[in-house]
Amino acid sequence: MKFFMKLRNWILFSIFLTAFSLQAAPAAASPIDVHGGVMNEYEYTEVFFLTGHPVTFSGKAVVTEKENKNTLTRTYRFTLTSNQGDRLTRSVNYAATVNEHEGKSQTTSQFEVKSYSEKVTFGKDTYTLVDYQYSEGIVSDNLPASSFYSGNMVGRKTYKYEYDTPKKQDIITVHLNGRNMGYKNFWGATETQLIDSEIVTPKGSAFITSKASDSKSRVMMYEPFDPSLSSFTGGHSVISSSDMVSEYTYNIPYGAGKGKAELQKKNLPKVERLIVPKFRDLDRHQAKDSIEKLYSLGIFDENSQFFSPNTPMNRYQYTVGILKAVDLRVLEQPKKSKVPRVPVFTDLSTKDSNYMYLESAVEKGIITGVTPDLFKPDNPVTRVQAVAILVRALGMEGRAPSPGYKTQYADDRKISAWAKDSVYVATEIGLVKGNEHNQFNPQQQLTRAQAALLTSRFLDFLENDLKQNYRDDIFFQ
Repeated sequence: MKFFMKLRNWILFSIFLTAFSLQAAPAAASPIDVHGGVMNEYEYTEVFFLTGHPVTFSGKAVVTEKENKNTLTRTYRFTLTSNQGDRLTRSVNYAATVNEHEGKSQTTSQFEVKSYSEKVTFGKDTYTLVDYQYSEGIVSDNLPASSFYSGNMVGRKTYKYEYDTPKKQDIITVHLNGRNMGYKNFWGATETQLIDSEIVTPKGSAFITSKASDSKSRVMMYEPFDPSLSSFTGGHSVISSSDMVSEYTYNIPYGAGKGKAELQKKNLPKVERLIVPKFRDLDRHQAKDSIEKLYSLGIFDENSQFFSPNTPMNRYQYTVGILKAVDLRVLEQPKKSKVPRVPVFTDLSTKDSNYMYLESAVEKGIITGVTPDLFKPDNPVTRVQAVAILVRALGMEGRAPSPGYKTQYADDRKISAWAKDSVYVATEIGLVKGNEHNQFNPQQQLTRAQAALLTSRFLDFLENDLKQNYRDDIFFQ
C-alpha cells in the first residue's frame, strides 16, 4: 500500500470512549525513547553497542508524562543489567512545546532534551554520558476516525569512556538521525521509529540502524458456545492486545563486524465479552457475521428479533452507526436554555437520543445534507453517499489525484464530482470494488446487510490494514 506510506501523526492524548460500553480504548503506542528497546508489563530490553559488540540489557523502565498548558514533558528512567552483571542506568527528560492549529485540526510539537544522565559499567570500564543534544519535530493530523502523525529527529550523544589501570579516557560520540510515523484510532495505535546511528570512536566508526514498533489493537473474535440446550449459540469478545518489536542491523568493523539482533515483548491480552445477538432471520445469510458483530458493539441498536437484512438502510441509521463505530467524540450537549436549540437540518429533531452525532459530524465535515436545509434521514443511503461518509471520517479524500482524473470504473461518468475523490480513495484502500462488469453503481441503494458488510470492512481497515502499513510494510520492505 505505497499509496499511504507517508501518512503520519503525533499522539499526545489517550483515546477516549464515548459510544460503547467496552473497556477503555488502547492508549497511544510509542517506542521507548530512541534506543530501539521493547517493553511489556514487567521488563524492558535493549541492545547496547558502545563496546564494539552487541550487549543485551534488561530491567526496569519507568515512563512518566505531564502536561501543562502548551508544554508536554516526558521522562524515561532505566535501571538495567546484562546476563554478565554489567549495569546501565539512564534518566532523560524531554520537553515539548505543543501548538494547536485551530481550524486545521493539526498539532505541531517541538521536543528537546532538558536533563540527562547515563552511566554504563563493564567491570572497571565505564561509559558516562557527558553531553546530549536532541531535537525532534512532529506534525499530527487529527481526524474523526483516525489520527496520523509524522516526525523527524536528530541528536548527538557524547560519552567519556574510562578504562584500564591507571585510568585512561577516550571520547565516543554517537550521531542520531531518525524519523517516526504512526496512527491512532478507537481500534488501535501503531508507531514505528527508524533510527540511524553512527558511533565515532578512536578505533573507527560503527553504524547501527534500529527499527522499533509499538502496536496496540482491539480485535473482535467470535466465541462459540458448545452446549445445545442454551438460549444462545455463541457471541463476540473484544481482544485488546499490545506488543513491541525491534530489529537492529549493525556494522562494527573494529568489533563484531556485521550482524542483526531482534527483540520482541508482548503484554497479556485482555478479554471482554459483548452482548449476544439473537436475530432469527440471518441463518445462512452472507452478512450474518458482520451484522452480529456490529450489533454486539452497539452500532446497530435493534430491539426486534428480526434484522430485515434485505430492506434498505436509511441515511440516519447508517450515519450514526459509522460515527459510533469510530467512537466519534460528540459535541457536548448544551445546558438548558430558554432559547430552543435549532437543529442543523430542519428535518432532524434535537430531542433524538443520537442527534448530537449528526451535529458533530456536520461540524467535522463528515456529512452534508441532500440540500442545505434537509438531511432526509429516512431516505435509503446510496453507495456513493456511504463511501463518502467513510472516507471523510478518515480524512483521506485529499489523497486523490488532482481534479480532472477518471476512476477505474466503467460508469465513472455517473459518479458525481463531489464524491469522486472519496470513491477513488475507498477503492485504493480496498473498502469497495466494482461488480463483475467493473461498475461502481453510485446510486444503488444499500440494503441493511450490504451496509453491515461495508461497515465491517471499514472496521477491519482500522483494526488491521493500518497496522500492516505502519509496521510490516516498513519492517519487511
